[in-house]
Amino acid sequence: MSTTMYPAESIYNLIPREEVKIEKPPRYMSKFRAQVKHEKMLNKATNKTMGPVKVDFPSPEKYLLKHSKEPKLPEKQPFSYLDDETFKKPQIPAKADNPLMGIHTKKDFVKTNAFENIMAVPKKPQPIYADTKTGDKQLLENSGLLPKYIKKKDFGKTPEYLQHRTEEVRRAQDEYDSFVKEHMRQGTMKQLSEDEQNNILQGLKMNWGELHHQYQGLSVVTDTTPKKYRKERLELEMKQLERDIDLIERYKTIYIANN
Repeated sequence: MSTTMYPAESIYNLIPREEVKIEKPPRYMSKFRAQVKHEKMLNKATNKTMGPVKVDFPSPEKYLLKHSKEPKLPEKQPFSYLDDETFKKPQIPAKADNPLMGIHTKKDFVKTNAFENIMAVPKKPQPIYADTKTGDKQLLENSGLLPKYIKKKDFGKTPEYLQHRTEEVRRAQDEYDSFVKEHMRQGTMKQLSEDEQNNILQGLKMNWGELHHQYQGLSVVTDTTPKKYRKERLELEMKQLERDIDLIERYKTIYIANN
């Protein structure tokens, strides 16, 4: 037996009430939405690394036919033994074929053979060497034991490609020297003297020393963002000064624009 519970009756339930519509607040939309989308798409592109897939697109004229993918057997060919033509015995001579008889020559084969053997150049054995105790033999020419390359005509001489490169370097240096002379004649470029280089070098070293002193005074633990940024800034400035010092110490001749 099921029991249904109803609320107690009240006269207030007979009074009509206005339906309260729940208004949802507008969905939150970040003001940086468009900027984030733009920055995200700057470094993303379809097929950017490997490019589009290079495949052969199906032609509408060569559509798929029935049974076209099934394997096909090769065409039948007449069978023949390999030795039919190469090892075929000659035909039996006919009954009417008679060999030539009674042919003589005046050539002295004994003297001819002796003369050819006397005048023949003896064959030289192929130079070889044994590289193991069991007598394994190898060609001597490719072993590196013969003075093969030092007997060449161009041995010890400068190769032609190096001569061409030397000529190109000399030509490039001449063009650069003429370019510098032309700008110095026009007054758009000047050369730093030795005193000016020393003064600049000393100033750079002093600036590096000051930054290094500030860097040594930093705290060991960089637990805040300002400390981290200050440390990175000092490291970048010190590296830039080190590159400038190395540049001035490496080259004795330095040209600058004459402003």
